[in-house]
Amino acid sequence: MLTKMSTIKGRAAEDAAVKFLRKKGYLILDRNRRLGRGELDIVASLADILAFVEVKGHQQRTSSIEAMHQDKQQRMVSAAQTWLGQHPEFTNHQCRFDLMVVLPSNIKLLPPKVEHIQDIIRL
Repeated sequence: MLTKMSTIKGRAAEDAAVKFLRKKGYLILDRNRRLGRGELDIVASLADILAFVEVKGHQQRTSSIEAMHQDKQQRMVSAAQTWLGQHPEFTNHQCRFDLMVVLPSNIKLLPPKVEHIQDIIRL
């Protein structure tokens, strides 16, 4: 049951992140793609920028950021390279790796707090 609850919370965090990105004008190109050694939570574009977005729905901001450890970053880059190989129409776009931290609200009726950290991985 723990895995199912984790999946439900993860999906809710990703849905909140997608809603946030759409409000900012991003076009969502792909979601939850397992490619190569990694997975891409969200692939979004805004003008000539292609953002590969990792979503973390932890209870604390610091644990979300700490979850972007070196191995996770390498797997994300690997998945992005595979995705780009499958979508040559985006090869001229500037690529960026972002993290979206989704923190639950302390009040049931309020939406979660979403923070968009751009360029979290430097190549």
